[in-house]
Amino acid sequence: MKPVVAALAAALLFASGAGGVAPPAVDQALVDGDTMPPKLSAFGLFAGNDPARPVASFAYTLNTPLFSDYAEKHRFVSIPAGKKAEVADDGTIAFPVGTVIVKSFGWHDRNGGRPVETRLLIHRAKGWVALPYIWDADGKDASLAIAGRRVPVSFESPGGGAHSIQYGVPNKNQCKECHSRAGAIVPIGPKARNLVLPATMSADAKRRWFDRPEALKPVMPRWDDPGSGSLQDRARAYLDVNCAHCHNPEGSASNSGLFLRWTDPVSVNYGIGKRPTAAGRGSGGMEFAIAPGEPDRSFLIYRLESTEPGIAMPELGRSTVHKEGAALLRQWIAEMPKASH
Repeated sequence: MKPVVAALAAALLFASGAGGVAPPAVDQALVDGDTMPPKLSAFGLFAGNDPARPVASFAYTLNTPLFSDYAEKHRFVSIPAGKKAEVADDGTIAFPVGTVIVKSFGWHDRNGGRPVETRLLIHRAKGWVALPYIWDADGKDASLAIAGRRVPVSFESPGGGAHSIQYGVPNKNQCKECHSRAGAIVPIGPKARNLVLPATMSADAKRRWFDRPEALKPVMPRWDDPGSGSLQDRARAYLDVNCAHCHNPEGSASNSGLFLRWTDPVSVNYGIGKRPTAAGRGSGGMEFAIAPGEPDRSFLIYRLESTEPGIAMPELGRSTVHKEGAALLRQWIAEMPKASH
């Protein structure tokens, strides 16, 4: 394990309740207020403002994560003492006011593994607020980037491909576009069906932060692990995480009529034999989002394999093509009986 990753893993175990000493506290008054501090350090989310030493209620990973230009992500949540997240029967998680969901993005072969950016999703009394912070060149602090920014990044993907891209840090409005449900900003990553807590997290720690920890059942498989689920289930998990935050009846792509949540039936509204509604030139002249048995005639694949603005899907969050994810969906479509549409 690389030194930076090892240090972060150790810190996350500590922050999740595996250690016997209470971690430092965040500045809860600042979290609960209405200001947007210019420096990330003001929140006190990292001990010594070292991104490898998060101050957290708990760390988490996802069975199937959102693809973001092959970036490695480190996630944790800060919940005020005495409050708990509520887990509903449908698996949604309601985090209390005062919660901060923290996600850092970086690459192990860039800048010693230190993050490029850290995004905050803060639950304040008036609703959720999304704040993007870009780490300064010296790595000692991160600066608020309300307007977003393009950051030149070079890295090697897991398959061995070399990439040099202009990595896009979203602006505040772009954060809202992906995190919008019925016009309000909401968390999109941590869902009971996809959330994985550290194996070392004690039962007491789980009860401390969740009202119904037994309801945290990550039923969605790992998209890249054939042993974790069928081909269709892994493809559906990939689409849920990468597409369904917009492609749902209350999302920003609701007008498309294409709904890709894990809970949606795999039928016409899931793209099977579905003709384009709001795709524009994104359809590539193809008849169906998913043409069973014919991935090369499915504009869902066409859009996933493009980086051209106006065609590429998702519209935000990537400057490269996720070849491995596209290959999974290609295989899934190729194995569908052609007569099914």
